[in-house]
Amino acid sequence: MRLPRETHRRRNFPFHFHAQFLLPVIYTCLFSVQSFSQCPPNIDFETGTFANWTCYTGNVSAAGGVNTIFLTQSGGPVPNQHTMYSNTTNEVDYFGGFPVNCPNGSGYSIKLGNNTGGGQAEGISYEFTIPAGRDLYSLIYHYAVVFQDPGHEIFQQPRLEIEALNVTDNTIIHCSSFTFIPFGSILPGFFISSFQQDTTDVWCKDWSAVSMNLDNNAGKTIRITFKTGDCTFTRHFGYAYIDVNSECSSEFVGATYCPDDAFINVTAPFGYQNYTWFNNTFTQTLGNSQSIIFNPPPPVGTVIAVEVVPYNGYGCLDTLFAQLIDTLTVRSYAGRDTLSCNQNPVPIGAIPKPGLIYSWSPAAGLSDPNSANPRAGPLVKTTYILTTSSAGGGCATTDTVVVDASIIDTTIGVIGKLSYCITSGDSALLFVQPTNNIQWLKDNFPINGQNDLRYRVTQSGNYRAILSNDRGCTALTQEKTVTIETPRPGITYPIEYAVVNYPQQLKARTFGVGVEWTPPTFLSSTSSFVPFFNGTTDKLYTIEIETAAGCITVDTQLVKVFKEVKIYVPSGFTPNQDGLNDHLKPIPVGIKELKYFRVYNRWGQLVFDMKDDPKGWNGMIKGKPQSTQVVVWMAEGIGINNVVYKQKGTCVLIR
Repeated sequence: MRLPRETHRRRNFPFHFHAQFLLPVIYTCLFSVQSFSQCPPNIDFETGTFANWTCYTGNVSAAGGVNTIFLTQSGGPVPNQHTMYSNTTNEVDYFGGFPVNCPNGSGYSIKLGNNTGGGQAEGISYEFTIPAGRDLYSLIYHYAVVFQDPGHEIFQQPRLEIEALNVTDNTIIHCSSFTFIPFGSILPGFFISSFQQDTTDVWCKDWSAVSMNLDNNAGKTIRITFKTGDCTFTRHFGYAYIDVNSECSSEFVGATYCPDDAFINVTAPFGYQNYTWFNNTFTQTLGNSQSIIFNPPPPVGTVIAVEVVPYNGYGCLDTLFAQLIDTLTVRSYAGRDTLSCNQNPVPIGAIPKPGLIYSWSPAAGLSDPNSANPRAGPLVKTTYILTTSSAGGGCATTDTVVVDASIIDTTIGVIGKLSYCITSGDSALLFVQPTNNIQWLKDNFPINGQNDLRYRVTQSGNYRAILSNDRGCTALTQEKTVTIETPRPGITYPIEYAVVNYPQQLKARTFGVGVEWTPPTFLSSTSSFVPFFNGTTDKLYTIEIETAAGCITVDTQLVKVFKEVKIYVPSGFTPNQDGLNDHLKPIPVGIKELKYFRVYNRWGQLVFDMKDDPKGWNGMIKGKPQSTQVVVWMAEGIGINNVVYKQKGTCVLIR
């Protein structure tokens, strides 16, 4: 804390990082406050570019037991090592769960590094000169750190290096410069991510702030540098996000207020662990939170101070001052007139400034009517009015923006059927409403030359169209799935054997949505895929199977009827490979389970067991054809009446 007439006293906290982490993910940003001092150009990335920043790439080394980060200028941002983010993203860090954009109202953040390892190193720096006569000057950067935990030696570990250098005097500003080296036990303020990579734990630290006090450096050149490096074994990763806002001062949000404010809400920089507010003589404690409210506002020129304590010693204990002045002016900026296509939201307004209140009217079509930069997707052309005021309600100003609306009809009509059989003579004709340009798609690929209002479908697939109008709007229609089917050929089912007075279940193929058995004689149902047969004579059935598209397939089923439950075996077979009677096999009639079927030659030698080949015996032994002879067969099965049937007989092998 700094007392009156006392120079700044900085308390350096030792950084003994005893944690087994890999490379940090750092989020660094300088806090934007209402102030009288504009920051150096694009130190805040608000142009959406890396202008005035110097980008570096390189590698890491642990030669001689010393970790070294080697960096060279890359001539600009390198893909996957220097990445720009806009505040329109809702993305959060995969491991830490905190937003990739610094949560201080800034417009852009950058990502420094990646999570692929490889022994890479990245850096970025900014050099600027403090204006002459500005003896009070400060920046505040914020960081969030994520380490993968490989458990290497300390000189092999990944690291983050943050450096603030007084280039003019070639001196380090120590309270704002430090190195994170994961080694040993967990660092204070960290937590273990619920996600791992390569089965390695990842440690995270949420946003924290460090004040960079540059008082008494008027006219001197300062360079801030951020470096990240993978582990020297090249496997483990790390990356950083950096964000700088638009104003630089030791003033606070709300320190400058409107003359007609009912109250003022003064807010210290975001990201510190503790705040203690004092009057200018430090004889009175005013509060202990980030913000403090004065209702009514104190006299103009009142000076207040706040002592800020960084998280767990990451930075210096510092005291910041602000003079309360009623000279704030507020400008309301609703943005440029724009066009919304098919109610797709478009951004309006501008980046919010801390300490201001925003309200839009009408609220219809807006993502958030109380945001400085909502998204608008009105159904009709709408003029939106933005009212902006200070937190105390003063200095209210308005601005308007016109959001035109263009709606393309994305419905897609159908003449004919979306599903039909190719033999039916049906068709599918798709059409859209008139517009300037049309491109038909099949399975999301353009169909060459198909740009008319109508498209006749000739193949099965998913169809839609890209439509555009003279307003510059483009829309994708609904999708229609067209199925053009070819009938399947009919087949003859294997013969079913039934026993008189015992129902036998028949089974049709099930690829269709409907079936019809003809004739209906002896059947429990003609429209079931699995009807029961209970008849006294043989019967041949035709089975019409209809698909959803209307294709008809006709199968046939022959049912042969026997008077008793029995295992029938032919008296002879001719295994000459002519496709007729080539195998000796049983015909189990009314047998629900065939226990075995075996064949023996005249010497009693087992020549075939059906458990080895369900097709039956082909007249061979060990691959050698057998000559004409009489063989003996034996069979056992359990009938549908739960009776065990054992049978034997002879059969002639005929060559």
